[in-house]
Formats: sequence, structure tokens, C-alpha cells
Amino acid sequence: MPDSAALAGFYEDAYTREAAEAARYARWRALGAVGKAEHVIALCRRAGLSSGGHPINTLEVGCGDGALLCELHRRGFGGALCGVEIAQAAVEIARARPQIHSVELYDGLHLPAADGAYELGVLSHVLEHVPDPAALLEEVARACRAVVLEVPLEANLSARRARKREHAAEVGHLHTLARTDARAIVARAGLRVAGELEDPLPLAVHRFFAAGVRARALASVKWAVRTGVHRVCPPLARRLFTVHYACLCLPAR
Repeated sequence: MPDSAALAGFYEDAYTREAAEAARYARWRALGAVGKAEHVIALCRRAGLSSGGHPINTLEVGCGDGALLCELHRRGFGGALCGVEIAQAAVEIARARPQIHSVELYDGLHLPAADGAYELGVLSHVLEHVPDPAALLEEVARACRAVVLEVPLEANLSARRARKREHAAEVGHLHTLARTDARAIVARAGLRVAGELEDPLPLAVHRFFAAGVRARALASVKWAVRTGVHRVCPPLARRLFTVHYACLCLPAR
């Protein structure tokens, strides 16, 4: 397992690509932020974790270039929006966004925040990238009264293919998680799942990297099949292909 310094170096490279490629992946992150923001808002509202629909303040741990925080701001949700990130290049991009209150560099382990300093913490597609997911979640729960986490469930037949495993390694995934694994991480962090949801991903996500008419048509078919299977039988869908799992975590007591 890499240490925090190695992880920081890995993600520095991800945010210092050639200009055209960097712009493309920025659009990809912005597209993904739409669904992620919907998940955060839906889980918080189901649990009544808002004041007039707006949590008091929000900390996103592993905020990247700030795409999710900006999407929450666009929807008028989250109050004062703050972020921490291990990659300096990403911090500089996020700090330039006026929608975000503050962005700080951190060591990947310890948050520069007092106990209970934030109403809401967000860990969106972060835990699969870190050596000790439960330890990080516990630290976020120390600083935040409630935490929404989201991870891809990659313990499935599709993700076992060599090409998929190679891609997961390329983007820095250290863990292959099932829903039971995600729930176990929550329990080891001393928390409980207070609400959860799954998403087989919208059509725009499936079609983003499709080049040409044929590729877009195949992506559309893939989306339709996966959405249909997940709607009819979620357990079967989780065994066959990757869905995104999000849950709201509260103190176990």
C-alpha cells in the first residue's frame, strides 16, 4: 500500500496533464459531480439533516478540483463549502473557484479541524483510493457531525476483466469493494448507516468517452440494460456490473 506522500505524487500527475486532456477530464469531473451532488442532497434531506434545506457548513475531504463543491453551490446546498486535498495542483484549481469558501492542503490522514467543526462531511470516491479507509472515515467523522460517503462497488463480474482491473489501477483504486465491504468500513469507523442509495449511472456518463455514432449507440444500450437490471433486481446488478453506492453515516451511539 502506498503512503500519503506517494498518493499525493500520483494525483499531482492527474491534475497536471497536457492542456487539452486536462480540459477533457475537468468536464468529466464536472459531469460526475452532478450525480454525486444529487446523492449528497437526497441522503441529507431524507434524514432531515438541514436547516431550511441547507446544512450549516460542509467539508469535502479529497475535493479534487472542487467540482462537487461547485455543484452543491449551484444547487444552493451546503452552506459554507470547504475542502481539503492532498494534491497541490488540485488545491490551486479549487482555490480559484469563487463558489468555494476555502481549500486547504492536508496530509491525507489528519484534518486541520476541531471536533465537530462541520455539520456535514463528504467523502465521494475517496475511500477506494486510500490505504486505510476506516481510519480516514473515523477522522472525518471526528470533525463532521454527519458524513456522506460514496464508492464504486467493483466486486462484480464486469470489473474482474483484465482491462477493467488495469483501468482501476491506472486511476488509483487500492480496494475492490462490495456493498458489504462499504458497510463494514462504516462499522469499523464507529459509525452506522442512516440511509443509503445506489446509482447505475445516467446516460450522459455512459456516453461521455464514446467517440462516433456506433460507440454512442453501444453506450446507450449499455445504459439501458444496466438501468433495467438494477431497477428489477439490484442484487443481480451488483453481481454483474459496477454501481455507485452512497450512504449517510452517523455516530453509532
